[in-house]
Amino acid sequence: MTLTLAHSPCPNDTFLFHAWTHGLIPGAPEVELTYADIDLTNGWLAGPEGRDVMKISAAALPEAEANGYELLPCGGAMGRGCGPLVLAAPGHDGSLAGRTVAVPSLKSTAFLLFRQWIAERGEQPEIVVLPFRDIMPAVRDGRVGAGLVIHEARFTFHKFGLECLTDLGDWWEKTTGAPIPLGVIVARTSLGRETIARVTTALRASVEHAFEHPDDGREYVLSLAEEMDPDVAQSHIDLYCNEFSRDLGADGRKALERLFA
Repeated sequence: MTLTLAHSPCPNDTFLFHAWTHGLIPGAPEVELTYADIDLTNGWLAGPEGRDVMKISAAALPEAEANGYELLPCGGAMGRGCGPLVLAAPGHDGSLAGRTVAVPSLKSTAFLLFRQWIAERGEQPEIVVLPFRDIMPAVRDGRVGAGLVIHEARFTFHKFGLECLTDLGDWWEKTTGAPIPLGVIVARTSLGRETIARVTTALRASVEHAFEHPDDGREYVLSLAEEMDPDVAQSHIDLYCNEFSRDLGADGRKALERLFA
């Protein structure tokens, strides 16, 4: 049986999944891969588009579980110093009250953290959803007052002349002491215990292969990084691929519980 799999073309996902999707893991289930950004996979959870195995936002995990998916213990994105940023043009007074803020998704962990942070500040900005790659140009050009960004924007926002109003990962860590849960891997419970166990074994082996043989998938990773500078792509991998990718562990599961509390 060939399973369907969806993850983003971002360097952290292609780095971790490369060995599995390229037949380097003996005995692993065969997969039909679809590249889909996390805002798409979040939206697929309740519909027919959902794949057997998907990378989704950690914030969408309750919805995933309600729609017949279960959390896998490895392959996700969690860590410290890797949170979303709220960006603005130079000279911003720091207030978001009454301003328009562009966000990449309403179901993302980034937006859940933003909602918690903005509620603590007692501000009520207007929210608009824009594709991730359009957010920084929109902030730079004055079409929105601020932007919520993720992924490689941590390394590139200076090129757009923007400033960081807050690092939501830093805010989360100071508030909770927990690592920040960004993305998780889920599988359909209908696959059955035996198949899910095979999927978990294959994914864990793929993650370990990535760390032990980082050069094996380098050309593949860069081919999907959309003209991303190789150094930025490597920084992206270094930030989002870590011990929590190998296994969520007790700390990772507690962080998820704290996110939903």
